[in-house]
Order: sequence, then structure tokens, then C-alpha cells
Amino acid sequence: MLNPEHALIPFDVSDLPSGPWLVFAPHADDETFGMGGSLLKAKDQSIETHVVVMTDGALGGQAENLVATRQREVDQAATLLGLSGLHFWLQPDRGLEPGKGLVDRALALIQELSAAAVFFPGPLEIHPDHRAAALITWQALQQCRSADFHPRIFSYEIGTQSPVNYLVDITTVRATHEKVMAVYDSQNRENNYLELVRALNKGRTFSLDASIEYAEGFYEFALEDLQYTLQEMTHRLIDKYF
Repeated sequence: MLNPEHALIPFDVSDLPSGPWLVFAPHADDETFGMGGSLLKAKDQSIETHVVVMTDGALGGQAENLVATRQREVDQAATLLGLSGLHFWLQPDRGLEPGKGLVDRALALIQELSAAAVFFPGPLEIHPDHRAAALITWQALQQCRSADFHPRIFSYEIGTQSPVNYLVDITTVRATHEKVMAVYDSQNRENNYLELVRALNKGRTFSLDASIEYAEGFYEFALEDLQYTLQEMTHRLIDKYF
């Protein structure tokens, strides 16, 4: 017999995890489009939050001086989101590659910040940089496991639904979230991201009470999940549907 719905998606929202948070964002804007509502709620609850922008974003449009423009935009977004720290790794856009150097860099930052919760893009994201960011973070967290340091582990959705087991109600911060998303003018001129994100957040209320208008979806991984590669773990999640 196939698993019932509640084995595949939550029917209730969850409280925010304790901080500090460390969010790995492949590009400037992914932190806002993917989990900006939760970051705003963290700000309201005085939770310490940090974001790593992993690539330079140079291929995200035709505008001149795009790298500098996107850095200005994420600086402005960081202020609105109340981030405690913003880190630029300036890896080549569409060239983010999992490897020991970046894995070690991610591990060092997780440990330096004593991150209590670490966030990375969901494994079913389409953009290759998003999936590379997930692989880099996962491998760093595997080293945390062997080093006896255990932050909570979450994937978040940017442009694609991935398996989720953790939903955050962002209804009360929705208007502010849209203001932060509007900061990314260079990207909003390339696509209608505000409507796309709004649709994704609305879709995540399918299993929730009608009073919840918008939600962000996450998957919280267990410590024992780190014994598997991210590819193996993703197959284990998909297998629940069958």
C-alpha cells in the first residue's frame, strides 16, 4: 500500500529553529526568493542569521557591471532581512563546482559561526549551481558529523518543489517579503520572479489550514541521513512516494 499524504507533507506549520542560522545561497537573490519570509520572521524573533552568496552572478542578465549591481542589491536585501553577516565567495556563475576547497571553506564557516541551523537548496532544483551548492554543503555537514558537531540541517526551495517535511507560515510577513524581493531589480527584469515565488509559497499551503495564506517549505534532515551521499538520500526521499 502506498504511503498516505501525511507521510509526504506536513499538515501543520513549525516554529523556527534556534540560531545562529547559516544559509548557503548560490546567487544573490536565492536567499530572498527561497526563504526570505523565514528570514524576516527570524529577524522579528531576534535570531542571528548569516548568508553566503557563493557565486558572482555574472551570467544573470545583460546589464553592465552586473556583478557589482547584484552585490549592491544583496547588501540592500541583507539590511531589510536583518542579516548579522553576509559573505561573498565570488565563484563563477554557472561554474560552481563541488570540491575539497569549497567543502572545507563551508565547513570552516559552519564551525566558526557555531551554526545551529544550516540551510542549502533542495536537491531537485534545476539550476546546476543550486544543486552544486547543495552538494558542497552536504559534504561539509558530513564532516561536521564526524567532528561531533551537529547543526540542524534544512534544504529550502528556490524555484522548484522538493520533498518537504517542515513548513513555515509566512503570511504575516508576506508584504515585507515582496518589498525585499523587489530590491532585485536586475533579476526581476529577467523574469517575473515575484509571481513565481508567490505561486510556490501559495502552493505550499495545500495541506494547511485555510487561514495560512503563504508558507515556505523545507526538508529537515536527520543526523543519520549524513551517512548517505546526497544522491542516495534524495533517492530515499523519492522512494517514499512509491
